[in-house]
Amino acid sequence: MKIKKLVKSKVRRQYRVRKKAFGTPDSPRLSVYRSNRNISAQIIDDVNGVTLVAANTLQKSVMAAGDGGNIDAATKVGDAIAKQAVKVGIMKVKFDRGSYKYHGRVKALADAARKAGLVF
Repeated sequence: MKIKKLVKSKVRRQYRVRKKAFGTPDSPRLSVYRSNRNISAQIIDDVNGVTLVAANTLQKSVMAAGDGGNIDAATKVGDAIAKQAVKVGIMKVKFDRGSYKYHGRVKALADAARKAGLVF
């Protein structure tokens, strides 16, 4: 019973954030997924239903070695996704943190993406 309640509250938080962050071709959505071992981010155009750019800690270009579930790894992913986005021509995005708090690894990813050139 308690697990169902946690799942419902997570989905509720996710929808609350998602209704404010809808990706358009001019300003796509930067979606973050966080697990205990890894973190990933993707830039999505919701109108066309296309993922434009993606980066995660499982890519060798992002993480040479080490743990993918810490703040340093999240910073590298944020930097990598921002560089790829700027290369494609995306400068402005809407940040979708999902059901996660804007704290720790999610905040580190967002700060690194801002520092590398994304505006949100």
